[in-house]
Amino acid sequence: MKKFLFLFLTVHVAGFCCAQVKVQSLLTENQADPICIDALTPRFSWKLVAGGKRDVMQSAYELRVSTYSTLKKGKQVVWNTGKVMSDQSVFIAYKGGPLLSQQKYYWQVRVWDNSGKASEWSTPASWQMGILTPADWKAKWISPGFIEDTVTRPSPLFRKGFILPKKIASATAYITCHGLYEAQINGHRVGDAYLTPGWTSYNKRLQYQAYDVTSLLKQGDNAAGAELGNGWYRGYIGYDPKPNLYGKDIALLFQLEVTYTDGSKATIISDESWKSSTGPVRFAEIYYGATIDDRMQQKDWSTTNFDDKNWSGVTVKDLSKDVLVATYNEPVRKHETFKPVKIFTTPKGEKVIDFGQNLVGWVQMKVTGHPGDKITISHAEVIDKAGNFYTENLRTARSQDVYILKGGAEETFEPQFTWQGFRFIKIEGYPGDLKPENFMAIALYSDMAPTGTFSCSNTLINQLQHNIQWGQKGNFLDVPTDCPQRDERLGWTGDAQVFSRTASYNMNVHNFFAKWLKDVAADQYESGSVPFVIPNVIAQGLKSGPGASTGWADVSTIIPWNMYLAYGDKRILEDQYSSMKAWVDYMQHQSKNDLWNTGNHFGDWLFYSLNDDTDGSSAITNKYLIAQCFYAYSTQLLINAANVLGKSDDVNYYTGLLAKITGAYLKEYVTPNGLISSDTQTAYVLALQFDMLPENLRQQAADRLAANIRRYDFHLTTGFLGTPYLCQVLSRFGYANVAYRLLLQETYPSWLYPVKMGATTIWERWDGIKPDGTFETPTMNSYNHYAYGAIGDWMYRVIAGIDTKNEGPGYKQIAIKPTIGGNLENASADYETNYGKISSHWKLDNGNLLLDVEIPANTTATIYIPSNNGSSILESGKAIATEPEIKIADAVTGYTVVNVGSGIYHFSTIKP
Repeated sequence: MKKFLFLFLTVHVAGFCCAQVKVQSLLTENQADPICIDALTPRFSWKLVAGGKRDVMQSAYELRVSTYSTLKKGKQVVWNTGKVMSDQSVFIAYKGGPLLSQQKYYWQVRVWDNSGKASEWSTPASWQMGILTPADWKAKWISPGFIEDTVTRPSPLFRKGFILPKKIASATAYITCHGLYEAQINGHRVGDAYLTPGWTSYNKRLQYQAYDVTSLLKQGDNAAGAELGNGWYRGYIGYDPKPNLYGKDIALLFQLEVTYTDGSKATIISDESWKSSTGPVRFAEIYYGATIDDRMQQKDWSTTNFDDKNWSGVTVKDLSKDVLVATYNEPVRKHETFKPVKIFTTPKGEKVIDFGQNLVGWVQMKVTGHPGDKITISHAEVIDKAGNFYTENLRTARSQDVYILKGGAEETFEPQFTWQGFRFIKIEGYPGDLKPENFMAIALYSDMAPTGTFSCSNTLINQLQHNIQWGQKGNFLDVPTDCPQRDERLGWTGDAQVFSRTASYNMNVHNFFAKWLKDVAADQYESGSVPFVIPNVIAQGLKSGPGASTGWADVSTIIPWNMYLAYGDKRILEDQYSSMKAWVDYMQHQSKNDLWNTGNHFGDWLFYSLNDDTDGSSAITNKYLIAQCFYAYSTQLLINAANVLGKSDDVNYYTGLLAKITGAYLKEYVTPNGLISSDTQTAYVLALQFDMLPENLRQQAADRLAANIRRYDFHLTTGFLGTPYLCQVLSRFGYANVAYRLLLQETYPSWLYPVKMGATTIWERWDGIKPDGTFETPTMNSYNHYAYGAIGDWMYRVIAGIDTKNEGPGYKQIAIKPTIGGNLENASADYETNYGKISSHWKLDNGNLLLDVEIPANTTATIYIPSNNGSSILESGKAIATEPEIKIADAVTGYTVVNVGSGIYHFSTIKP
């Protein structure tokens, strides 16, 4: 036995020492050790760590899944792939036996590299299945047992005491509601998420959350509670705010599953045994803010010490459990905090605090005062020209938090079940002086992992990148909203689609968009038309809808394809394919002779225009011309998706349709010599980006585009639909220098004009604040509106040059092609992919170029090294021809091209 043990250890250690790679970052459905998975075939992903070795690929893997039983004290394998010869390391689908509701599973993986050497088994990862069927829900829906105040609708409290007689091994709480909830157990908050259960198409999809609450429970007496708010479900919401869009009720569903150390189980559910009351949250609405009266606190209400004899009972409701789905997207959490940068009094005598950053969230306030003291905090994005507090652009959104003091000791306030978009706050009724230490702004957004960074030698561009990222943070609050401050805050489809590729660089938005796209499909009309906003609160309940707008409804094709490119996830295309197809078919049915020239469209929203346009300088692009371009583009994306999914019949059919669409476009809108009927930047950009023109007319169209830009003195005139592609098209057709001039333009209209005007986020309008300090029309003038931030995509993919190849999506096959220009001395970008980090850092040094590149293991890359004729290309000081890991490819004008595997490379070009 000793000899066998020695031999085992020797082989084990030797294998470890010789292993070429390690496996880490194990994910199940893009999550680390999730506890709420309802996918019956969950998918597994991992990253390879090569330890500095170049050209490392995975040649095979073995994955095993097991369960752990507290009775058997061991692991039972339920699936083992055996050795699979494949380099796939993302989205490996489970193919074992049926997975059980609420069961916890563990999994490990080991890999073989391209030299045939095996890694060690990874550290085990785990996942827990959620509640898989409506029958598994034992909990009952409960509503308050008292008569609600139908005007202010104070937030109800629910509670229940219960006994757990044995020692606890594990416990999971499954919670959802109609409205918003914050749960507690034994006086402690459950989880750190806010605005749960999130916003979905509630009548079709209502998310529930799962929490590991083992540490909150104890053997013996326990208590659970939940506080509910109106939220999106029954609060005021919509472009013309109305309450009760999904229902008038407010209800809780709570199921606590406990496993004791002896293996037995207990279930605590919401039912008629619970009690209900109200507490300090006397009012809470998304648009209007919260009123919190500390005198109404019910101390220790969620503990075992509380006496609930004066509380009301509850009403059990017969509400649907068929629509309940597990939550995969990241929850909304607290993030950055900001202290006041300035406290001042305006000319009107208002007491105002400036936090220095336009953000989304709320302000936490500390105060000491007398019982009944009332403090009102109002929120604003900007101060007006005279220096006064400005809220007219919030429209009907009151955006005020009101606090009423209990008095005595210091009290700390922050709102519940609402949020604000702001940089400035106005404070009324505060007892004593305003001191910085008593106020803190807290940013709130979906907890997406940061993935991309970008910086360069131009400080204004760096501020633009900051603004792009903060526009995304502020508006990615469970759904991609258009703006976070006024009486809107809706999931506008057009804004989301134009920004989606940029968003996927800045943060990991895979699960965020996968969730939202399910609501796009759920709310899509039977006709195939797509609502303007998702979830649909503008024309809810209609079968055909009010029509669809081009560029907005194309969200159904554009975002699924962009997510496929960014993450290589075929399941998004599978899930959304019927929605994609229905949208294209809708456009086909609206067309006559393959020309879509009917319906109402938003067009190139907020394009450059003049009020007194005497010479036709306003950049008006025919809406039907735009519609035809997006008709073609969505059809092409449907063809792409069909190719990926192996739907050859659809490929053939829609390829024929696409030819007819482009033919109709040419006949209707383009002269024989290539002049487009709307002679605007947007018209040429869309024609070129979507390949609407035959090859022989494309370059002349690019020339016309560049000439148009020169006529406007190197200013853009595009709106929401033209702007995302403007610089991409210019670079593609040899006008990168013009694209750089547009990017670096500092006067209106331009990306840097708001930066020069002090913006800390992206504005809705190019001139939200005019050069004279006055404002654009307040009915539509948001200062946190990410759509124009889509220029980030060009900065990352062209300036820094990081891109994925279409044939190797998800950055399995990488292209690095930086574009030097704009008088930039350097640019650096890092991007964390499903395989690891990609870096592209370039710097000009006395006319020579230094290019540092990092390529993650299990990927390959084509690197385009900017070079002139006669330049010598070195890597780590050696001629690239002498480096065996570097394969020189055919040259491209202005570049030396090489193919490489993973690793870190230091290229330099030396002028002759």
